[in-house]
Amino acid sequence: MNLERLRVFAAVADAGGFAAAARALAMSPPAVTRAIAALEGDLGARLLQRSTRRMRLTEAGERFLHDTRRILDALAEAEASARGAHSEPQGELAVTAPVMFGRLHVAPLLLDFLSRHPKVSARVLFIDRVVHLMDEGFDVALRIARLADSSQVAVRVGEVRRLVVASPEYLARRGEPAAPAELPAHDAIGFAHPGGGAPRWTFCAPDDPLPREREQPRMALLVNAVDVGIDAALAGHGLARVLSYQVREHVAAGRLVRVLRPHEPPATPVQLVYPEGRHAAAKVRAFVDFAAARLREHPALHDD
Repeated sequence: MNLERLRVFAAVADAGGFAAAARALAMSPPAVTRAIAALEGDLGARLLQRSTRRMRLTEAGERFLHDTRRILDALAEAEASARGAHSEPQGELAVTAPVMFGRLHVAPLLLDFLSRHPKVSARVLFIDRVVHLMDEGFDVALRIARLADSSQVAVRVGEVRRLVVASPEYLARRGEPAAPAELPAHDAIGFAHPGGGAPRWTFCAPDDPLPREREQPRMALLVNAVDVGIDAALAGHGLARVLSYQVREHVAAGRLVRVLRPHEPPATPVQLVYPEGRHAAAKVRAFVDFAAARLREHPALHDD
């Protein structure tokens, strides 16, 4: 594969057009056009849809752009290593995390990291699904889960619990459930998966430490955004089952009350994950070390 054509393709995607990419690369527009045409010919696939007004990536182009960035970043790292500069973080750092955790905890530390490392830029995706790091072109993921994939390096930074909360007003009106068997008498706020219903609630029992489905409350409200569900719980619309970090401040302030605590499932690890394989780039090592140190100090990740 011709590396110069890959650089041209990435520049066109970044600039949003052939003319702008040509200016950025100090090339003529016809030379940029020829490079893209040759690359598409090599691949046997159309990467860009062109019109007189706009240019956009095709589906194949979107996928190939992730691979192109990875190749160019790896080349940049190799060149930096040869120059003896591998220890300095530089280049684009791609990070993904769940939406709410990303907003509350990853975004602030990432901005601080960027201010300390001016040669690093960042691309961020906060989304509530598992992002495949290599396939989707990401360097680091924050995962709230137990991981079984040995092809990834996982750095544990804390843990959270899945717990049930309600407002004091709701509990004064409807009573506080002492066991999952009492849940059918209660209303609840459920968090729906895209294209599906809310997950069933699971609890442990004194004689059975494994989380299992038990009696369920009536789902009075289904939402697809955690913030909306927490607001509904604060307003007294029912019980909500959330992760501890999401409501820590509300519980501490007494705006929400933690119920069914003896029946909560075991804590879930919070981990920074990056692909195993070649030696991690300086930007990845530096960010993981920085983020791990910050997150391990955060009380929201040490719920008891």
